[in-house]
Amino acid sequence: MEAFTEVQEEVKKEMEFMRKNLSNCQEMMPAVLALLMRFFLLSAPPLVATAVSFSVVSLSLHSTTATVDDRKKIAWRYARTWLVLDVISTIPSELVREILPHKFESYGYFSMLRLWRLRRVSLFFSRLEKDRKYNYFAVRFSKLICVTLFVVHMAGCLFYRIAAYYKDPSKTWIGSVWEDFHTESLWVRYVKALYWSITTLTTTGYGDLHAVNHDEMVFVMFYMMFDLGLTSYLIGNMTNLVVHATFRTRQFRDTIQAVSSFAQRNHLPVRLQDQMLAHLSLKFRTDSEGLHQQETIESLPKAIRSSISNYLFYSLVDRVYLFRGVSNDLLFQLVTEMKAEYFPPKEDVILQNEAPTDLYILVTGAVELIMRRNGIEQVVGEAVTGDVVGAIGLLCYRPQLFTVRTKRLSQLLRLNRTAFLNIVQSNVGDGTIIMNNLLQYLKDSNFPEMEGILTDTEHMLTQGRMDLPLTLCFAAMRGDDLLLRQLLKQGLDPNELDDNGRTALHIAASNGNEHCVVLLLEYGADPNIKDSEGNVPVWEALQGNHKNVIKLLSENGAAITSGDVGQFALTAVEQNNIDLLEEIAKYGGDVTLPATCGTTALHTAISAGNTEMVKFILDQGADVDKPDLHGWTPRALADHQGQEEIQGLFENWVTENKKTVPTTPKHLSVPYGGKSIAKYNSEPTIAPFSPSLHHDVAPPRRRRADNFQNSLVGMMSVASTGENGMISSPARFTGFLSSNYPARVTLSCPDKGEVGGKLVVLPKSFQELLDIGARKFGCIATKILTREGAEIEDIELVRDGDHLVLVPGTES
Repeated sequence: MEAFTEVQEEVKKEMEFMRKNLSNCQEMMPAVLALLMRFFLLSAPPLVATAVSFSVVSLSLHSTTATVDDRKKIAWRYARTWLVLDVISTIPSELVREILPHKFESYGYFSMLRLWRLRRVSLFFSRLEKDRKYNYFAVRFSKLICVTLFVVHMAGCLFYRIAAYYKDPSKTWIGSVWEDFHTESLWVRYVKALYWSITTLTTTGYGDLHAVNHDEMVFVMFYMMFDLGLTSYLIGNMTNLVVHATFRTRQFRDTIQAVSSFAQRNHLPVRLQDQMLAHLSLKFRTDSEGLHQQETIESLPKAIRSSISNYLFYSLVDRVYLFRGVSNDLLFQLVTEMKAEYFPPKEDVILQNEAPTDLYILVTGAVELIMRRNGIEQVVGEAVTGDVVGAIGLLCYRPQLFTVRTKRLSQLLRLNRTAFLNIVQSNVGDGTIIMNNLLQYLKDSNFPEMEGILTDTEHMLTQGRMDLPLTLCFAAMRGDDLLLRQLLKQGLDPNELDDNGRTALHIAASNGNEHCVVLLLEYGADPNIKDSEGNVPVWEALQGNHKNVIKLLSENGAAITSGDVGQFALTAVEQNNIDLLEEIAKYGGDVTLPATCGTTALHTAISAGNTEMVKFILDQGADVDKPDLHGWTPRALADHQGQEEIQGLFENWVTENKKTVPTTPKHLSVPYGGKSIAKYNSEPTIAPFSPSLHHDVAPPRRRRADNFQNSLVGMMSVASTGENGMISSPARFTGFLSSNYPARVTLSCPDKGEVGGKLVVLPKSFQELLDIGARKFGCIATKILTREGAEIEDIELVRDGDHLVLVPGTES
């Protein structure tokens, strides 16, 4: 019974203990839930940030320029560096401390590790400072405020903790004033500690934390030393933020003062002083309003700079007279090299007689062209948007003709001469177009001075002293045989094509320039070469009715049959030019042949109702029953179009040739007795579409492939330029010229009074050369000298174009 009673008592004790624990658990549940909620709010974001760090792209471990985007490498690097500290700083130390017994209360000091999260707060503000969506001043100011509040809060809490846990509360900074400070509310104690912490941070002397015991003294010493550095940091940053807003104005005032002092010290003219101050004022205005366009563009990669310049200025440059007709490639390259600049009113852009270094294109505004005559400035013209100034001096390399002065605020595009010539050197065909545009502008100009400039420029072209690359086609187009000879001597290919697919011989024949044709033929031009449309030089001469050129070409092997004679005859019929048709037949062309489009000149003449041409073509042997590509015979076409006079011609032709009347071709869809059709139109000269012959259509004004002189090999050949400034002939043409064009030299004999000399063909041996001298001048020469006085010992040393001096022996 006693044992049962003891067991019952123990059960009651256990039940009572369980009830107490259950009651304690119920009381602890709100606190536990609050701790869990606090952990979720404070510790969850750092945990998320820790997880994200495993996949953030970072810089390479061994290079500051390469990035690492491999997730495994990023995770491994993070695990070896900051992972441990990030995990420890997110552990819910408050929850663990509440759960553990009181003897483990010192575990709460681990909560100090949460200060490691401040590193991520600093990174957060750094990202905001670089984010263009947020105002930099506001973000920086907020960061400094947060730093100040955090330091004040930390110092106040630590200083209060020293006092709260000190063994003698009366010997603390707060206990010496408020003996019962423990009885006051937590908020009141926090405000008092925060107040003294702020006064210590912001002031010196009265109002600082007053340390009473040694622990407080040690803390205050370190805190005051930390305040020195923090105060310097805060004042320095705030000063930079405030001063930055006024820095440009102060710098502008200093610059204005320096320029004014310089102008007064050197007694510069008032107009020049005004220009200097106006330029500086405009520069300050553009910088303040964000209009420093060129500085912004220069800070970007080249591809982006090119795209921006192309978008802003391409359409304007395309309308400039100087670049009218050039390729899109050249325009794009030029626009990329142009620099946009602003000029205030009354500022000189170009000075008269200064060296030509740049040309300018007006984007906005207007400028005056001023010429100084007899010491007086006279306005002789005006340039507006889209006009170019400085081009004459730059291209002709002569002093600038005018002073260019702005009338109002203007924006101009500046193109450096060196950059311009470098681009044009790689676009030879466009260079000739630019030169033609300039010459045409000089011809059309109303300025009296332009006539003399035009004459000088043409003379420079003739002498080959222009920096622009010139082609044979350019010389042939101008009819300048002297320039043409100069270029041919430099080794240019006489058969090179221009951007339109024509050669210099085509152009010279079309213009009827006999001298250019002779020069080109002498230097090996092909008299039967075809252009991109299949035309030959003799056909160009026929179209222009240049009799002498036609005869010259024919004597040198040119034949109309080397081209599409059927197309030539078709063109003559379409032009209703019976004389041209007769000329084609006269020089051996078969006018009855079909053209590349499949039709014939006879079909076209029938369609046009031209009886005279039909009769002439019949006389040349045309067959009235020969179908064209579309299946129509000339006789069937005349019947369907009701050409009675032509039908009569055909009947007479059949009678004379004793031909039978054929039936209607079975493949024709319209019978003879059917409905009358409209006039038979010749098919277009462009061949029908064929997949095998199809090529992609090139965009308009695309530059053709550069010729030999612009290739790498051609550039290397330029390096072999001799002392006389002539470029050696490319290897691909040397043999051609030597076999078709014999070397010629000039012989002179001063002893016989023949100083000018005579041009002779260079013989194969030295003795033959001496014999020629004896026959020409009647003197027996013993040696031959160059014009410089050097003796020539071997015929191999003599080159084409050399001037040789005959020296007679003493016996003569």
